[in-house]
Amino acid sequence: MDIEELARVTIDCGFHLHKNLGPGLLESVYEAIMADQLSRRGLKVQRQAAIPIRYEGIELPEGFRADLLIEGALLVELKSVERLLPLHGKQVLTYLRLLDLPLGLLINFGGETFKEGVKRIANNYQN
Repeated sequence: MDIEELARVTIDCGFHLHKNLGPGLLESVYEAIMADQLSRRGLKVQRQAAIPIRYEGIELPEGFRADLLIEGALLVELKSVERLLPLHGKQVLTYLRLLDLPLGLLINFGGETFKEGVKRIANNYQN
């Protein structure tokens, strides 16, 4: 499955999750259910994937943690906040750069509608 199809399936799962449960739950609840739903669709999902960071000869094997890493190719960062901030998008872009991945999704379950809470973040990616 290519990265665009992974993104489509992930957004579809997130849409149905938001529609059925609504906003207001903890991020960890959405993460667990999203991982389960994606796994049920036959995808390999890693929760709290370690993101190493290297800087000036120092390597921290678990510098950060990504909420979901799907098929080792699509990074998904989940939030459950009233409104996304520019910092959230920058966080995803930094993770993409550290993992050398082309595309990530920032999904916020805290908003009134699902559409307002989905952002595609690209790292030198061209469809």
